[in-house]
Amino acid sequence: MDLKIPYHLENFIGGNFIGPLSGEFLDGINPASGEVYYQIPNSNKKDIAIAVSAAQKAFASWSNTAAEQRFAILNKIAELIEQYADELALAETNDNGKPLWLSKAVDIKRAADNFRFFATGIMHFAGESHFTNDKNAVNYTLRQPIGVVGCISPWNLPLYLFTWKIAPALAAGNCVIAKPSEITPVTAFLLGKICKEAGLPDGVLNIVHGDGPNCGEAIIKHPDIKAISFTGSTRAGERIASIAAPMFKKLSLELGGKNPNIIFADCDWEKMMKETIRSSFSNQGQICLCGSRILIEKSIYEKFKSEFIARTKQLTVGDPLDEKSKQGAIVSKVHFEKIMNCIAIAKEEGGTILCGGNAIQLAGRCNTGYFIEPTIIENLGPDCKTNQEEIFGPVVTLQSFETEEAALQLANATNYGLACSIWTQDTGKANRMAIKVQSGIIWINCWLLRDLRTPFGGMKNSGVGREGGWEALRFFTETKNVCIQF
Repeated sequence: MDLKIPYHLENFIGGNFIGPLSGEFLDGINPASGEVYYQIPNSNKKDIAIAVSAAQKAFASWSNTAAEQRFAILNKIAELIEQYADELALAETNDNGKPLWLSKAVDIKRAADNFRFFATGIMHFAGESHFTNDKNAVNYTLRQPIGVVGCISPWNLPLYLFTWKIAPALAAGNCVIAKPSEITPVTAFLLGKICKEAGLPDGVLNIVHGDGPNCGEAIIKHPDIKAISFTGSTRAGERIASIAAPMFKKLSLELGGKNPNIIFADCDWEKMMKETIRSSFSNQGQICLCGSRILIEKSIYEKFKSEFIARTKQLTVGDPLDEKSKQGAIVSKVHFEKIMNCIAIAKEEGGTILCGGNAIQLAGRCNTGYFIEPTIIENLGPDCKTNQEEIFGPVVTLQSFETEEAALQLANATNYGLACSIWTQDTGKANRMAIKVQSGIIWINCWLLRDLRTPFGGMKNSGVGREGGWEALRFFTETKNVCIQF
């Protein structure tokens, strides 16, 4: 199989690779160099209409394909992702700017895991039955595929999150119209080739490239796309909900976060410090689960600050292809400018920059790339813009607290509620905090430790619904109850 990346990427519709009907393309830019190195289709509602037609034709057969056969095809996709892991990782790094070692260790591995997990899971997915003695009746529940569904994924973990949506939708028997981010589309394009090689029937998965206003909205507005699974910004989620809700589409929205790390004096210091560095700056802070508000018990605040700054300064910002680089490029010029503007606002609000805060110009091929130093800020209160709005970059703030109640007040002081990390060796305290923190995901003495069987999602402005495990398979099916009296 040839995974060569052409200059003009194409849509994958009905099992074929085709250009956009409009003939319009968008530039694809390598964020490490700032150079255009491919173009992608800027598809519109006409392309989506063709994709939906292909999906509808494929649905009758795919929805009636035995779970064992669906398993075999999806598992083959997982195997091919693993087989071509090096090529996919390099494509991901060139597209996203993250270090190559990170793409290999996390992104591509998880993409294969997603397909294998849901391939296996569908063979164990089951309904319920209830016998009512006094009525001499049995109720049983069917979970049937919805039909044609839309999956829209973000740029920060491109193949990882693209497959996190597609795999359960396909496993449940749906046909999919999928749109990757127009900023990082390459591995999605290559996934089309892998699915073709694995024997996925034509039209079951359709990958359509383009921007939000032209391509994304066409997916959301199409009357024959019955469900939308979206990961991205809260602002975009609001727009999607405003269109899809009046059409009574099923909605799963995994949105932004402004996550607290709560650090108590009785924590395992070395483990906490190592994981707090990781949760602050992994993927240049461009993970919705990153802990961007670090809350430290007052008695250890100065000790924490001193060591955290020292360790942060050791994070080498460099060429993503250099295995010594700990931090790569910011994903795009637009996002680079947004982060730099957020740092400027933090200064205007009275924040003290303890570390970083500057753009970096590297030598060689990366001299026009988008690089920012890992940045630590203190002396900002909970209500300021910096502590309220998602920055989605290598920027964290430090705040202190004296009591559990004060820590809870700080932790819950935003409109977001996605994730939280709690660091303490007191299990009673940990559980008290876990119950009261307003986040959908709580990590105690760890970060980003994921079991794919568990539900994933947030509260408040961090989203609607849950992904992962049975939750994802339930989302991508319609529930039907059948009652028989005999």
